[in-house]
Amino acid sequence: MVAATGNADTSVGHGELIKAVDHALTTHGRALLTGPAGAGKTEIVRAVAAAAESRRESVLRLAPEAADQWIPEASAAALLASVPGAALDQLSGPQRTAIALLRREADAPRAGRDHIALRLAVVEVLRSLAARQPVLLVLDNAQWLDAESTDLLRFALRLTPPRVRVLVAECVQGGASVGEPLCGPHVPAIRVPPLGADEVAELLVRHCLPARLAGRIHQASGGNPRLALALGHSLAEAAEARDSSAHHADPLPVSGQAREVARRLLAGVPAQARRTLLLAALAARPTTSLLRRAGRPDAEAELAEAERAALVRVGEDGTVEFTAGALLTALAADAGWPERAAGHAALAAAVDDPVQAVRHRALAVDTPDQWLAAEITEAAAVCRRRGQRALAAELGLLAAERTPSWLAGEELTRLVTAAEDAGWAGRADLARRATRAVLARDASPADRVRARLAVMDAAGQALGALDETFAYAMDEAAGDPSLQAAVQLRIAWKHNLSDGDPVRSRDAAAEAGRLAALGGDQTAEAMALTVRARMGRILGDTDAEEILAEALALPAPEVPLGMRNAPQYLAVRHAFFDDRLADARRQLMVLLPAVQRTGSAEDVFEVLRSLTEVELRSGRCEAASAHARRALELTIEAGLSPGPAWYVAAMAEAMGGSFARAAGYARRGIQASQEEQDQVFLSRSLHALGLVELATGEAAKAVATLRRVAALEAAQQVVDPSVLRWHGELAEALIAADAPGEAAELLDRVGADALGLGRTGVVAALDRARGLCLSAQGEADEAVHLLETTARRFADLQLPLERGRTLLALARVERRRRRRAPARAALRAAAEVFGLAGAAPWTELAREPAPGEGGGAQVQAAAVLTEAESRLALLVSQGASNQEAAAKLFLSVKTVEARLTRIYQKLDVRSRAQLATALRTL
Repeated sequence: MVAATGNADTSVGHGELIKAVDHALTTHGRALLTGPAGAGKTEIVRAVAAAAESRRESVLRLAPEAADQWIPEASAAALLASVPGAALDQLSGPQRTAIALLRREADAPRAGRDHIALRLAVVEVLRSLAARQPVLLVLDNAQWLDAESTDLLRFALRLTPPRVRVLVAECVQGGASVGEPLCGPHVPAIRVPPLGADEVAELLVRHCLPARLAGRIHQASGGNPRLALALGHSLAEAAEARDSSAHHADPLPVSGQAREVARRLLAGVPAQARRTLLLAALAARPTTSLLRRAGRPDAEAELAEAERAALVRVGEDGTVEFTAGALLTALAADAGWPERAAGHAALAAAVDDPVQAVRHRALAVDTPDQWLAAEITEAAAVCRRRGQRALAAELGLLAAERTPSWLAGEELTRLVTAAEDAGWAGRADLARRATRAVLARDASPADRVRARLAVMDAAGQALGALDETFAYAMDEAAGDPSLQAAVQLRIAWKHNLSDGDPVRSRDAAAEAGRLAALGGDQTAEAMALTVRARMGRILGDTDAEEILAEALALPAPEVPLGMRNAPQYLAVRHAFFDDRLADARRQLMVLLPAVQRTGSAEDVFEVLRSLTEVELRSGRCEAASAHARRALELTIEAGLSPGPAWYVAAMAEAMGGSFARAAGYARRGIQASQEEQDQVFLSRSLHALGLVELATGEAAKAVATLRRVAALEAAQQVVDPSVLRWHGELAEALIAADAPGEAAELLDRVGADALGLGRTGVVAALDRARGLCLSAQGEADEAVHLLETTARRFADLQLPLERGRTLLALARVERRRRRRAPARAALRAAAEVFGLAGAAPWTELAREPAPGEGGGAQVQAAAVLTEAESRLALLVSQGASNQEAAAKLFLSVKTVEARLTRIYQKLDVRSRAQLATALRTL
């Protein structure tokens, strides 16, 4: 009976909780930590205990196990066994005898023990230890304390001196709290909250698990660290068993350790409540009234017990939501077929949605039934019309399973249709399942290709892992130009997304268009032209707009195969690239309800992504953040590739939220995109991170990050600088890192392309960087004139955030030449622009520092020093050596020495002490 060992490290996101525990121990001498099993209480307890030991406190630990609660005084014996012998030698004879009897003869009859002497002995032991040094008594898993030990400790702790502090951690599962009587009535309970999606991602990375699964694992685990890790390991093991990487849409296997953790959580409620929870798990949209109609008359009371155990949340309207998705799977798996069948039969009679009634009836039996299969097929068609493609795919597979063997043709048709529905919904698991069934039957080449195409469509950004699927599809499509065109079209997408090769993508799209025209498939022909136009824009082709116009002129299909690949959507993207933001927004608002009707989660995400970008560039940060949240929620719900959603969230935070959160989202996007070999969104997430690093003054890091973007775009032969506008940021970072010459070369090279292509917004962003470059090269008057002109151009272009950033740059240049009044005017104008746009982090950057405020020295030093010199001066004035400053700023020691010489000359100082004084007085 010791503190739990062997548990995986789950200490993520616990910094504030540890501080709260320390505060409670300091204020009350007692701290009570609560939370469900696996929440991370033990990790927090260990951290607090380790900190106490580092302060030379005496730490006593007790961590009973479940079996100990039935053994009288077992925990008391374990606690006393951990006490140093010297503390026991000072006890009176009866007290030593009572302890010796307890320690040596745990199974002796309790009637022969002196319980009063034992209680007094525990009090004296604690007093004796506290006389030498402060004591921290740590009781982990307090819910497993036996009643006798609980009573003994409650008595002893009432009589101990203040130097004995007590930390109790317990998992309250429906019963009475043990910790409250031990800690006293006035000690507030500190509950360990679930981890957020970001923290789950950090936890997965720490354990070498794919970060791209963070969203789904967060949803399935409810933020419970132990369950999240167990699910992550189970998914990785399942992927290893089938010799492939874990896909973002794979079903999360609740087996092994994951099921055990889920079972421990569910054990917190009685059997009757678990039966009600099983019905809720089987229902698509459980409510208290539905559960009553299905035969659970005490549903409210039983769900209240489950809610107290943090298993569900019950809304005011009676809706029931599980806190962790894995609980549903564990409940169903542990119930067994007869109980599940009975539950589905009860729900079939209770639900008011005919589709769900058919679904439950189908799941209540396991034998083929021609008429039931037909009903399920019709229900799937209803879902398709509603835009519920994932449910349509599930029902299609169920219909195929219930189809008698003598109707093989109907079964095959249902499987192929289910695969296509899964492709639309982005459900790679269902698409693979349906396709495996198709390939196992005597299917025609056309059906085999259609099924394989569904797997490609469901793969999202992870097309790079499907080379074998592409090869088989091309072979089976031979002789059918329409099918060949469909495969070639997806090859074109793969060349762009996974290979980062727009030239090959453009060529594959041209071949797809030729085949589509040969097969008379105008939909595929329009989509092929769309890919050509998209790649042409990237490559700077002058005929890209003409190709897009040709695609738009073709008849628009009723339900285009992916609106994100349709010419109408590319026209929106081009409007965004050209800063025709009002046009882009108007068209997106038309497309949004249309894509929601089709049921394609990826299409809805793409429209939300574009709306986020358009609103940000338009200076409407609050609306952009709302779209970004919806995009991230949809990604998690539908199991889409998470890299794009992390990028969208990063940009929304970078402009309207928090630089720190933006950096976290960007790093998640980088890791997810690398895991899925997504070159397109890898560049975008790197750009988001570089932007944040530049804004927060980490110029050397920004240069390194944005150079990665430059390398990726160079490898992809990108010419048009309007698609991803990183060039101005890299130039500004180079200037801040004291490399204005390199920045000038970049600006000249990119500026020529931007002018040649007529990208006025890009030219203005480059001119902002050019103004800073002129300032760094000593041409202050020219710099001010250019920045003032650029700010007016951004106002004319209706790009408020870019105008605000330009005003910030102007303020910086004016400060550098000691013109404080114009600098303050520019800062105030920038703050006003950012405030109206809701750009919180940029508003803070534009805030004028109060006299004597932290950071003021850096602002004032900028009046005579460059940004790079200011950062070095602050580091050195704070005690950094040349070597330490070089490491911090990613510079060589020689560069630091040369730059420090210039700083001394500019400030007329001769030592580090004089430098520190100069910075304080500037």
